Amino acid sequence: MTQAILQLSSIEKAFPGVKALDKASLNVYPGRVMALMGENGAGKSTLMKVLTGIYTMDAGSIHYQGEPAAFKGPRDSQQAGISIIHQELNLIPELTIAENIYLGREFTNGFGGIQWGKMYDEADKLLTRLNVKHSSKTLLGDLSLGEQQMVEIAKALSFESKVIIMDEPTDALTDTETESLFKVINELRDQGCGIVYISHRLKEIFEICDDITVLRDGKFIGQCAVADTDEDGLIEMMVGRKLDEQYPRIDVTHGDTCLEVIGLTGSGVQDVSFTLKRGEILGISGLMGAGRTELMKVIYGALPSERGVINLDNKTINPVSPQDGLANGIAYISEDRKGDGLVLGLSVKENMSLCALDKLTKGGRIQHGEEVMAVEDFIKLFNIKTPTRDQIIGNLSGGNQQKVAIAKGLMTKPKVLILDEPTRGVDVGAKKEIYQLINKFKADGMSIILVSSEMPEVLGMSDRILVMHEGRISGEFDAKDADQEKLLACAVGKKINEEAA
Repeated sequence: MTQAILQLSSIEKAFPGVKALDKASLNVYPGRVMALMGENGAGKSTLMKVLTGIYTMDAGSIHYQGEPAAFKGPRDSQQAGISIIHQELNLIPELTIAENIYLGREFTNGFGGIQWGKMYDEADKLLTRLNVKHSSKTLLGDLSLGEQQMVEIAKALSFESKVIIMDEPTDALTDTETESLFKVINELRDQGCGIVYISHRLKEIFEICDDITVLRDGKFIGQCAVADTDEDGLIEMMVGRKLDEQYPRIDVTHGDTCLEVIGLTGSGVQDVSFTLKRGEILGISGLMGAGRTELMKVIYGALPSERGVINLDNKTINPVSPQDGLANGIAYISEDRKGDGLVLGLSVKENMSLCALDKLTKGGRIQHGEEVMAVEDFIKLFNIKTPTRDQIIGNLSGGNQQKVAIAKGLMTKPKVLILDEPTRGVDVGAKKEIYQLINKFKADGMSIILVSSEMPEVLGMSDRILVMHEGRISGEFDAKDADQEKLLACAVGKKINEEAA
């Protein structure tokens, strides 16, 4: 193999009470894509922050282009030719696409005036390369989350970097946008760029990467060529144990109908009807923009309903706000845990009990003893890795944040639990734990709706599956009779001939 363009060797980094990196190493080679894998909390993000100068390492060495290197901050590393595309976008919605791409380094003339024409032209070229169908004069806030991610990628390309780090780059992308991204990655590889690709989607690793580096608990576990391993081997390296069965579905006898939706129409939803029984997991599948999240938000009261009926325990309800939804016994765990699900500046305890304070209040006073007991029970039950219940939630890994978000919904003791993309951005080990928790609530008789873009997850965990297309239900299957081909056919609006199926 050629000489590494970037080498991080035996990096150590400790924070109060935790050793985040313990002799972690990473090699990046020109013209190759290196996957950086590991569970949430394995040290991937910390290692990238050490590389780009956000954190100072306690021990170890960094070599870039054969020379020792130490960057003072992200701007310093970026100017040296190392770009990082973060999972959380660093963009300004009120500015245009071009202004976001060239912010702080605008093209100027001899008098310091901005050369707007040149800036828009250069930005348009980058957008064309990424197959983004917008003018660079478009306001960033008018773009979908996936399109905004492509702008972040365009920004990295504009630096003509020699090393590009992509942290969960496809998390918010559609299949078409992902294809465009992979095309660009292949171009960059051909141009001799070294790429670090961080993702929890194993399928993508085997599709786009050449090599894999695995971290576990801050330690370097190994480096291998993609061709020399498979999904099972990779999972075993990441979690240190075999994951015998990825989707541990359990069979439970279903009770009476808990939720009945009849002819529901509202924002992005057209004439939807379905039922949900106690102890049942109802999977909701469909492509991005099919109306899955909108349907959940109309049921929960976060979006307005125009017509239709929602019956809960044989009683008609009409939630007009999330507070109504919660009061009626419906808990919704958002796909956007950072935007809608959690308050990142508050502690684990405060986040968890936020929606259940009315249940923890007597005579106008919060019963802090009860609150602490309930929170500690959930931390134990969910195996949430946090030093204390008072830890700021923004300091936890993504998987642990997601467990807190689910616990927050459960503290309200709901009749119906809606989980919207419950394992997005969560590693394979934490996914398994979340699935086991879902099964526990199912066995306790809770009614669960599972919305997911990952078809294997819907097929593996649901008892029954509804597929949505353009705001309507386009198919319904018993999980035993469903497969990815049938779900996809319904998702793109094809009619399935049941007899032929």
